[in-house]
Amino acid sequence: MLSFAAVGVLAYAADLALFTVLRGPGGLETLTAKTLSFAAGCTVAYLGNALGTYRDARPRGARPALVFLAVNVAGALVQLLCLAVSHYGLGLTSQRADTVSAAGVGMALATLLRFWGTRTLVFNNENRVGSWTG
Repeated sequence: MLSFAAVGVLAYAADLALFTVLRGPGGLETLTAKTLSFAAGCTVAYLGNALGTYRDARPRGARPALVFLAVNVAGALVQLLCLAVSHYGLGLTSQRADTVSAAGVGMALATLLRFWGTRTLVFNNENRVGSWTG
């Protein structure tokens, strides 16, 4: 779990940094900036999990990467929903509000979904001691 968290921190940092640059100095629209930063964070997360956290699961072929992408798209949709509700629904349109809703609240909810999906659907090594250990 610590390795998953470390990879998550790196992916989160890549996502947040790129979102901040694209939304601020880059001048991109909010959801476009978040979509591009998500793609960067997702790439960092897959490589970190495949080469580090779940290296013993030895995923083969395109299926694990596609399922990983699907799990992360579901997580991104959670983040985008939080961002859309905050930005467009509640009228909180500052860069700080966008960052809190997407990278704070949205990321926390999406992380729970991603942890479950990555561990259960992508890197499901049957040699684990239990569903949340080993």
